[in-house]
Amino acid sequence: MGDSTLAGQFFDAAIGLLRRVRDEESGHIAAAGAAVAGAVAAGGRLFAFGAGHSSLAAQDVVYRAGGLAVMNLLAVPGAVGVDVTPATLGSALERVDGLAAAVLDASPARAGDVLFVVSLSGRNALPVEMASHARALGLTVVGVTSVAYAKETTSRHRSGTFLKDHCDVVLDSKIAVGDAELALDGVAAPFGPASTVVTSALMQAVMAAAAEELVRRGVEPPLLRSGNVDGGHEWNVRVMDEYADRIFYRR
Repeated sequence: MGDSTLAGQFFDAAIGLLRRVRDEESGHIAAAGAAVAGAVAAGGRLFAFGAGHSSLAAQDVVYRAGGLAVMNLLAVPGAVGVDVTPATLGSALERVDGLAAAVLDASPARAGDVLFVVSLSGRNALPVEMASHARALGLTVVGVTSVAYAKETTSRHRSGTFLKDHCDVVLDSKIAVGDAELALDGVAAPFGPASTVVTSALMQAVMAAAAEELVRRGVEPPLLRSGNVDGGHEWNVRVMDEYADRIFYRR
């Protein structure tokens, strides 16, 4: 990495985490892929939710080249990324009881659909309630989280539970509490967060497993192509028309 030892260490740490989730979460990835394939084959819809930076991994599988066209972002106003001012408001909204249930009840999600809930800590009210209420409505819930937080921190939900306690499938990102892979003498705070890299990889691995399972079932995966390659736009128009009843981001 040239003159930067720490830059190389960050890559090493991220690669190490990716290897761990590949090897240790393979069964859960396959289970999540099967759930996605089952929903797609049965006419169901797919949704992804994340608050703050966890929203980045959710957005990464929505309306993109090589992605499933029927994956929709379930957005909570003010909690998607860092799109509010002050940014701390988004963090505050994650701790509000009742917000997730209100969003889900107003959404097109229904029994038989699959919802991915992405939350690194899984301790705040928003992801816990999102998962528990979704299951009560009959959705299959896939949680993408770091199980370490449930062992080393306390829940901020009134039930005392974590996201992992309300999921049909849990994908453990293996991220250490604090989400920082690097330290340096003279720097007071640790740095080098790797959660976005690992969580996005987990999400894409599930989509790959789902495509594989759909082919095994004799179903063509409803994948989008890049709009920047010849024929890509026409391909996407066809796919979106065919699955229009399951796509909500185009309206």
